[in-house]
Amino acid sequence: MQDSKENPEQKRERLRQQELKDNPTGNLNDAYNRANNGSLVDLVSSLGWKGTGILILVIILGIIIYSVFFH
Repeated sequence: MQDSKENPEQKRERLRQQELKDNPTGNLNDAYNRANNGSLVDLVSSLGWKGTGILILVIILGIIIYSVFFH
């Protein structure tokens, strides 16, 4: 890689992406705690496509359960 040509923002992003790949459990914990200080884009990008699919399924199941019991 061209470390000498990389600006600080690019370096931070590269290190963040590498950490997400190397530590999936910490990645899940970060995604869970990101609601306090992050955006939906950060949540989805940190969960990956499988985690995002599971999150969508949980939301849909929650809506169905709510509608069955409270309506």
